[in-house]
Amino acid sequence: MDAADLFPGFEARWLEAPWGKAFARIGGPEEAPPLLLLHGFPQSHAMWHRVAPGLARDHRVICLDLKGYGWSAAPDDGPPHEAYAKRTIGREIVALMERIGHVHFALAGHDRGARVAYRLALDAPGRVAKLALLDIVPTLVQWERIAASPGMNPHWSFLAEPAPKSEDAILKGPDAYFEGLLADWTGPHDLSPFDRRALHLYRQAWNVPERIHAMCEDYRAGGPQGPDRAADAADLAAGRRLAMPVLVLSSRAYLERGKSETALAVWRRTFAPDAAGAEIEGGHFLAEEQPAAVLEVLREFFAG
Repeated sequence: MDAADLFPGFEARWLEAPWGKAFARIGGPEEAPPLLLLHGFPQSHAMWHRVAPGLARDHRVICLDLKGYGWSAAPDDGPPHEAYAKRTIGREIVALMERIGHVHFALAGHDRGARVAYRLALDAPGRVAKLALLDIVPTLVQWERIAASPGMNPHWSFLAEPAPKSEDAILKGPDAYFEGLLADWTGPHDLSPFDRRALHLYRQAWNVPERIHAMCEDYRAGGPQGPDRAADAADLAAGRRLAMPVLVLSSRAYLERGKSETALAVWRRTFAPDAAGAEIEGGHFLAEEQPAAVLEVLREFFAG
């Protein structure tokens, strides 16, 4: 199965990151403005395969495997979960982008990648030209929603359980667990939106014990007592806001379903008072379920 076919014209690159080896696919004119794309859970850079080639017409596109995901290194971690804190990962990504020649760049993130993206943009606003956030609300607000509706997004609490409880449970059947999540979060509630080659790459990663641990540490860092939630609370109390243009994309069948407050409204009352927004039909995996709509909105936002 040729994974390279997912990104025609893109090069496969191993990069030296502060956490070890990092994998990326890079495409587009070398002189074009850089655009970094960060994937979500439980996926990898492959989730961007339907929109990255279109974005690469106008940008130098870097599709990066996050620490612990895909083919990037997955260092061990434990309490207080700082290695997978979004502040730590954001700083590491800034250093990585500098090493490949990009001090200032546009940034888009989906799911966990969007959590890294907004933390990076809050901590290093001079680095980010524009910021697009796909299908999330801030971590602090997410936990407020879970507290108000305890049955919502049970994977957040499950994955944040102390090690190795979550890891041991997942290892009994990683394909069943992760494929169940993928199917549940799509519009049709099955795996039909995913390219079989992308699914193959996802399965490769989530069957590796150290990567399962890394994904759990990602959620522990964002857990009820984790550093991600604390960073959000401190920044909101201090009145810190995202300084660059912000676009919020949300899915009607997942993030917006049954909510009394839209994702855009949440971002405007928290970190991005001037954010623009768009709702996309379908489920959580916007870039794979509705690539044409996502590409159109992102190209317009990142133009100029």
